[in-house]
Amino acid sequence: MTGTSTLAAVLSALVLAAATPDPIAFKELDKGAKSAIEHSREVAVRTAAEWKTLCEQHAEGRRCQSVNFSKSMVVGVFLGMRPTTGYGVEIASIERDGNALVVTYRELVPLPDAMMPQVLTAPFVLVTIDQFAGPVSFVRAKE
Repeated sequence: MTGTSTLAAVLSALVLAAATPDPIAFKELDKGAKSAIEHSREVAVRTAAEWKTLCEQHAEGRRCQSVNFSKSMVVGVFLGMRPTTGYGVEIASIERDGNALVVTYRELVPLPDAMMPQVLTAPFVLVTIDQFAGPVSFVRAKE
């Protein structure tokens, strides 16, 4: 390999590494079909005060789990009202892309011919990740 081709290979590897998002570990904090938040919403909660406000809106009297905000933050997705049971939401991945985080989530829907009880639901998922100061964006996974 010549010096020019070695340099080109190294530069190519660096560009590819820079363009590849880094996965971020997350832990499920809470998930369910019954949130008091009735409209679609994506959240990144960095402080105990923000968490208290969200919990009051979401849990309506139920106790939310405690989070150590000196080390962690909460990321969540609320789908809003759905007409039947069988809907859900999950975090597919969280990746660092430069100085930002990208949260990819997936809505789970009942099969078209499934017989589902006609009960209003409001699916949600909340996860914890290491505290992160940069912007957080959300992307709905394509099915």
